[in-house]
Amino acid sequence: MLRQYELVERVKAYDPDANEALLNRAYVFSMHAHGSQKRASGDPYFSHPIEVAGILTDLHLDDETIATAILHDTVEDTVATHEEIQAKFGENVARLVEGVTKLSKIEAQTENERAAENLRKFLLAMSDDIRVLLVKLADRLHNMRTLHHISKPEKRKRIARETMDIYAPLAERIGMYEFMNEMQTLAFREIEPEAYESITRRLEQLEEGGGDRVAKIGGDLKAMLDRHGIAAEVSGRRKHPYSIWRKMSERHVTLEQLSDIIAFRAIVDSEEECYRALGIIHRRWPMVPGRFKDYISTPKRNGYRSLHTSVIHAENMRIEVQIRTHEMHAQAEFGLAAHWAYKQDAVRPDTQVRWIRDLVEILDNAESPEELLEHTRMAMYADRIFAFTPKGELHQLPKGATPIDFAYAVHTDLGDQAVGAKVNGGVVPLRTELKNGDQVQILRSKAQRPQANWLNFAITGKARAAIRRYIRQRERDETVALGTKLYIELIARLPVPPGSDALGEALKRLKLTDEAALYEGLARGKLSEEAVMEAVMPGVIANRLAEPIPAQRAPIEIKGLTAGVGYDLATCCHPVPGDRIIGVRRGAGRFEVHEIGCSEIEAIDPHHWIDLTWGDNAEGATARIAVTLKNEPGALGAVATVIGGHKANILGLRLDNRDTTFHTNTIDVEVRDAAHLMKLLAGLRAADAVNKAERV
Repeated sequence: MLRQYELVERVKAYDPDANEALLNRAYVFSMHAHGSQKRASGDPYFSHPIEVAGILTDLHLDDETIATAILHDTVEDTVATHEEIQAKFGENVARLVEGVTKLSKIEAQTENERAAENLRKFLLAMSDDIRVLLVKLADRLHNMRTLHHISKPEKRKRIARETMDIYAPLAERIGMYEFMNEMQTLAFREIEPEAYESITRRLEQLEEGGGDRVAKIGGDLKAMLDRHGIAAEVSGRRKHPYSIWRKMSERHVTLEQLSDIIAFRAIVDSEEECYRALGIIHRRWPMVPGRFKDYISTPKRNGYRSLHTSVIHAENMRIEVQIRTHEMHAQAEFGLAAHWAYKQDAVRPDTQVRWIRDLVEILDNAESPEELLEHTRMAMYADRIFAFTPKGELHQLPKGATPIDFAYAVHTDLGDQAVGAKVNGGVVPLRTELKNGDQVQILRSKAQRPQANWLNFAITGKARAAIRRYIRQRERDETVALGTKLYIELIARLPVPPGSDALGEALKRLKLTDEAALYEGLARGKLSEEAVMEAVMPGVIANRLAEPIPAQRAPIEIKGLTAGVGYDLATCCHPVPGDRIIGVRRGAGRFEVHEIGCSEIEAIDPHHWIDLTWGDNAEGATARIAVTLKNEPGALGAVATVIGGHKANILGLRLDNRDTTFHTNTIDVEVRDAAHLMKLLAGLRAADAVNKAERV
């Protein structure tokens, strides 16, 4: 453990103007506050915050951050208070300590909820000052270094999994690769001990069999660059066990088949020399196709810059070479911490680190802990591609991203209003997967709104969170609209019209905050019709002045509601406008629309039925038809021509049966109403290629 004067000397070595008195006060205060507390290892608890502070001195962080590291556990684990920290160390340190304080007292029922709530609070604190993240990462790194002292295996695995899922990706996203690699290695050793031991042991055997192969190749590389007048610092290492294991899993290969397990780094003086060195290496050794990446011209989202290439060295062995300047190397080692200028009124993190702003937006839109974890893991883990706006603005997205993801990356409003896209000048569907270097132009309309089916191909957390937020709001609005119609129908069944104050009094009796809560409760089935009628007109049920569930009721119009949002169209009978329909409650406010003669509703309790009507000018729907065709060339084309000629749209087609004479297909078609469907069927039956056509 660092002594007081040693810690101060470390900070003064890189920051002569550091507030020595602040550091000394923090050291003494924390030591007295933690007193006789012990860690699982048996060491004084005070050793932990000092080791965390020591880790941060390697990053050359400012005195306030070092003081925060020393004090970061005092408010939670000792009798010290936030007010006391603020009085003794100032508002900034107190705010940072509050943001970093461990979140172990969260009352949660499941592991996912605990991790998600931890992440939720952490992201909010981090978005205010990135130093919170730096201290927290150092805290987690030291805890991982001492993880083996915890006696309970399940607790060790939980901490290791949380580190792998949240903290290592966060370290990667701000470019702190050394932190990330060490965290992943330590977590991997705990989560997959057998795999870790096997890979580590095999790597040692390979090194013993190949002699000092890393030193030899590194020497050859340096000598080659020296001969061409490039002074380079060259170092080599085997890749980390977790990195190797992940590649083995992704490629389904053994370690022996995985050839690129050795990596070298050449640090040169200028950007120009980076590209010169690259050319020299490629002239000397063949490049592995598809394995060159230029992160200098197009940096990673976390600011990482370097050239990466894989070449085939002697003995047909693949090696990876990274080429960068000294400045780039400092950024790669320490990431955001390498250039965070706190002493000079640093720019707020939300103007420098865009992904933090995106995560906070995801945070605001996520409805459940599981949804939050899904989006943030996706945002932090995914490999990246680069795509450009027509004006040349660069956006980094996960592999597999589509134009809808791109639109939301540019701006939430642009995503909400997207109707199409042009990629490299050509119009493409919104579900098209983007590739590196694509130029993307989003076509928009102010009349457009997010569509539920976008969730089938949107992959970024920001896009999915925004779409889900809109759908949730739309669902609530439509649920309230349906409940309003149910309430009007219910009131019409009372023996006399209620007075003007009846609704307000009913809300009080039902202990509801507003009318919307009443309507939503009715639609979702949380409030029974009898309870609402009794609340509006007390005694009406008891005195039998109205039947609780009358045999005849006015049907509810579904006009104005949206299929897939306000209601679902049953896939067993595929009702279309013009059919007589009935609704069936499916819980949580959703109801399913069936054709009145559908056999599926016979087994359902009539109490769950809702009398429905389409209303005037109802929108179209999907009908399912079965068409038996002659087994001859062009028959299916003739069917498509008939369907198109009737202004219907084919949404799905399945071949069900085929023999030497006929084949039968099930076709989903989009039609306006039942009359439109009947005309279409008549047209199909008149076609020479069609033997039979009927609605399913």
